[in-house]
Parts: sequence; structure tokens; C-alpha cells
Amino acid sequence: MTDGYRRRADGHEALELVVGGRKLRFPAVWLRDNCPCAQCVDPGSGQKFHDITDIPDELVITVTEQAEDVVEVIYAPGQHRSAFSRRWLAEHALDGYDDGDGRTEDDKQLWLPADLGQGPQASWPSYLAEPADRARTLDAVLRWGFVLLHDVPTEPGMVLEVAASFGFVRETNYGALFDVRVRPAPGNLAFTSRAILPHTDNPYRDPVPTVQLLHCLSTAEAGGDTGLVDGFAAAAALRAGDAEAFDVLTRTAVPFRYIDKETELRASQPLIQLSPRGRIRGVRFNNRSARPLRLPYAEVAAFYPAYRRWAELLARPERQLNLRLAAGDCLVFDNTRVLHARTAFSMTEGSPGSPGSSGSPGRHLQGCYADLDGLASTLAVLRRPGNHELKENRDRN
Repeated sequence: MTDGYRRRADGHEALELVVGGRKLRFPAVWLRDNCPCAQCVDPGSGQKFHDITDIPDELVITVTEQAEDVVEVIYAPGQHRSAFSRRWLAEHALDGYDDGDGRTEDDKQLWLPADLGQGPQASWPSYLAEPADRARTLDAVLRWGFVLLHDVPTEPGMVLEVAASFGFVRETNYGALFDVRVRPAPGNLAFTSRAILPHTDNPYRDPVPTVQLLHCLSTAEAGGDTGLVDGFAAAAALRAGDAEAFDVLTRTAVPFRYIDKETELRASQPLIQLSPRGRIRGVRFNNRSARPLRLPYAEVAAFYPAYRRWAELLARPERQLNLRLAAGDCLVFDNTRVLHARTAFSMTEGSPGSPGSSGSPGRHLQGCYADLDGLASTLAVLRRPGNHELKENRDRN
């Protein structure tokens, strides 16, 4: 098979070539839009100088020249010249579509607790000292949806340092940092000792914070264990077992709302969110914050059986990984994928919100929010070929 070009009377509307036995095809306008020359792209930032409207209509390729690893094309009108390596063209083949940002089920390792053992874990001191350990830890959040960091100092505010090690803290109405412990007059059920079923945080925001961190400063004497559920795995199971319910949940926008004296937040989104290609990209589930649907009767009637099926699936014991956070543990997880839960716990006498004066702190976590884009950026920089510190660490291991 030889390289060829889709012809038109005034030129070729597409480039066709074979790389590594694969036949690739690229429209002329796509090539022109992605031209890497210094006239088209800033060498420092990699950003384009031109806009799509600067590219002539009915663009064609009039001339092609090929060396061993380079394909050059000249377009008409305008006679602009572009040069592409065959390797680059193969890496950007149009038949290799993905959703672009690594957020869908196709880029994840879906799991049940039986698949994990204790799940991905790391040591905070090693995470700080070894770039390879830091890369593995951040990759776990993207791949598995969470990681448990041990040995984080039990000092108030340390959770902000953990977040700052890979991105930026997302401040909300709860502040940059929030304390998860029993309060005398809680504005949120998280600040009680009640059991809380699997849920995602802040569904009443759009966009939601995509990373959540919870740092354990002290534990309850009994109860207060943390549960994690892979929402992507559960959604995939629902799709396989009840495609009709899955479809209802992906197209029904559910209203969520949060109100207190200083805040009123609203967002309406499906409980299972899909990419443009129909792949699972996010879950949003929090019955405590859901508000009444206002849709045609038939749609509401169809929604509730699907909603119940989804809730039952998420609550199955075999889907929940149970962890007992110890003082110094910091859980970092993807809030658009992994649902978290909590068992009820006993109030330690003297702890905030309880009678007595023993002085025992009781269960006390500190949390904050961050975002996946910052985490993914930090990981990408760690993995760059020029990162000699990381390469040396890999060589030692």
C-alpha cells in the first residue's frame, strides 16, 4: 500500500498515508489548523497565533513532499507550508479518538473492594522526598479514584499542605479548610455523629470540586469508619444490567440545593454524566441535597425506579471498601467518581457537641477541596522526559 491523497479538481482535500501498517487520513483543514511552524505557533507557550476563521474556505493540498520521517504539505489558497513528523501524525490519528482529558471510564481502573485489598497507599514523607513515589501516588487518584496517605503530621491545617503539593485549594462557602466533627447546631449532617450513606460532595455546585481531601486528626472510640464506592464501576454495572435505568439517569437533570444563612447554591445535573462519546465521565449522588423534580409526570414516574435501582446498587456491601482512618491518615479522592460514606460513631464524653469534660477530642477530620486538573498537571510534569530527578529515582528502584 502506498501513500495517497483524496483528489479534487484543484488539489487534494485530504492527506492519506501509511505509518506502521496503519492507513491514516487527515483533512487539509485539520492539518492547516495544527501546523507547528513558527508562523502558526508560539514556540514558548505552544499556543496558536491564528483563529479557525483565518483559514481559507475550501482549503486543499496542492503539493506534498516526503522524507524518511517528515511529510510536508503546501495548501491553496495561500501557499502555506506545513511539516509534520510521521510519528506525530500516528500519535494523533483520527481513528484513535479518546475524550481528551483522561476523565472517562476508558482511562480508569474500575474496581470492587475484592480487587483491591487495602487499596492504593503511600507514605507522606516518602511522597515528599521521592518524585517517583509522588508520581505513583497522584497516578493512583487518576487511575483508581483515591489514595490513602499515611504519616501526615496531625497538625491543624496540614490538609492544605497536602492539597498544595499537587494543585490549588478550591475555597467554598465552607472555607478553604473545614472541620468534620460534631457541632452543637450543625448546618450539615456531616457535622453530626449519624451514619451517612455513600454520596458525592457539593452536588449543588456546577462545577463541583473534583478532588476531596480528608485528614484524620483523631478518631472516635467506636464507629466513624469511612467507606468508599467506585461510582464508575457501579454505573458500568447498571448499564450492563439495566440499560433502560442507566439511560434514564444519564438524561434526567436532578435539582440539588444547599441553603444556610449566608449561602444559597443550586445545580441541576444528571446523576450519571457521559462524555460526548457516551462514556461514563462523572457521578453526582447525594440524597440529602436533592430537591423535588419538576418534570412531566411520565418522566418523574420513569425516574424513580431507576433512582431506586441506582441507590440500591451503590449501597451493596460488596461494593464498599471500608477503611478506619487513623490519626495522620489523609484520604485523597476523586469527588466526581468515588462516593464516600461513614458509619455512625459514639460521642466521646467531653468532645465538642457532647456533655462532660474529659477533654478527649473525639472524631475529628479536617478537609478541603482541590481539582483534578491541577493534580493531572503536576503528574504530567513529573513524567516529562526531562525530569532527571524522577528518572534517577526510577533507576534506583
